[in-house]
Amino acid sequence: MGAQIIEHDAGTNMLDEPWLLRGVRTRRVLAFLIDYLLIGLLMIPVAILVGFLGIMTLGLGWLLFGILAPLTALLYVASTLGGRNQATLGMQFADIRLVRLDGARVDSLLAVVHTVLFWAGNAVLTPLILLITLFTDQKRTLHDLLLGTVVVRASH
Repeated sequence: MGAQIIEHDAGTNMLDEPWLLRGVRTRRVLAFLIDYLLIGLLMIPVAILVGFLGIMTLGLGWLLFGILAPLTALLYVASTLGGRNQATLGMQFADIRLVRLDGARVDSLLAVVHTVLFWAGNAVLTPLILLITLFTDQKRTLHDLLLGTVVVRASH
């Protein structure tokens, strides 16, 4: 399925199809906001679990609170973006998905690296991270360029 998004009809590049990139920038922002909310909601049961773990270990388990947010986010991204749909739940709602330019599937490791580079880029370039999409082919961000990925519309 991954190769179908890149190549079709005797080797023509499907990424030349204008509908694939229409509205992607706005949809990425929407997907980010939805995913941010979902990760926050996922942190509630995880925080309760860590709280009980802290009680059972006489406070030692509470050290996990320091990595609670990044760990929850990375597990969420690895299981959704690196999963069958190649999209987080926010991306699915926004009707976009991540594809590799070489046609291979996005696996969990690539999904996690993509996210880590996204946050590193945000730390350095905020709020300018989306400006690069104005100047790159296929509206790609810096972490997309580094990893050979592109975010495209999932359907017409």
